[in-house]
Amino acid sequence: MQDTVSPDRLPEWVPGDLLLHGDDRGWRRVGLRRYHYLGQDSVVPALSDFMLVSYGKGVTPMQRRFGGRWTTDTLGPGAVSLLTRAQRAEWRWSEPITVTHLYLAPGLLAEVAGEAMDCHVREVELADVLRTDDPVMTGVIEAIAQEAGQQGIGGALYVEALSRALCVHILRRYASVVLPAGVSSHRLSPAEMRRIGDYIEDHLSEPMTLGDMATQLGMSTDLFSRRFRKSFGMPPYRHVMMRRVERARRLLAGGHLAVKEIAALCGFADQAHLTRVYTRETGMTPAAFRKSG
Repeated sequence: MQDTVSPDRLPEWVPGDLLLHGDDRGWRRVGLRRYHYLGQDSVVPALSDFMLVSYGKGVTPMQRRFGGRWTTDTLGPGAVSLLTRAQRAEWRWSEPITVTHLYLAPGLLAEVAGEAMDCHVREVELADVLRTDDPVMTGVIEAIAQEAGQQGIGGALYVEALSRALCVHILRRYASVVLPAGVSSHRLSPAEMRRIGDYIEDHLSEPMTLGDMATQLGMSTDLFSRRFRKSFGMPPYRHVMMRRVERARRLLAGGHLAVKEIAALCGFADQAHLTRVYTRETGMTPAAFRKSG
């Protein structure tokens, strides 16, 4: 795959007046910019993100060459163009236009695709669409643009919800999904089970979140939780706690460390936390277990 550039560098290749942006709004994996362009011949470089172009004021003939083939249409209010990521394209238009760009990070589309399909998704590709008239898409892009301008309460959460809904819509109508070879749609593969098992054992003494574990396998937390439960027979949190109790049991049996030290080595908040969990899981306190040995 060729080198890509971030969307904020697009004006280096496609000059225009920036009218609106969401750069400083704290959004995750979503960006928005609104430009006014005069007619021009431009090359859009291979971008790091997917880009949706929603057309506002102005109507113009538009030519685009994508993958060696020119397509032509007339674009104006209500129309949307889709650009897949990491793909260079040439554009030609003659009349002034105002457009809104919505940028979606590849990880966001892949994550939503994985949740929708209940499997790990390697890659998502957008269809080559110069023009579609899609009220759902234009409505969501406009809602995000309004948020960029007004910064309402819960703005980042609102934009995340809108963008994830838009991703589902895109996956249904405009995208193709690439799955890893031999992927299971229900369970972790043996290699994934070994990888996450090793990660858990190596980090038992540290705080460990669901997000930390899911990241090791490149999955969303929801997908990871479902597949972990099916593979290990219990939720991730429960499995981690059981591994901590097992490590504590081995260290207690060794008889060399204080219970307080064992609590720290096994990732418990303190000795009292270890005692509560250990007693609940084994039916005896750590001290009683040590004496019994």
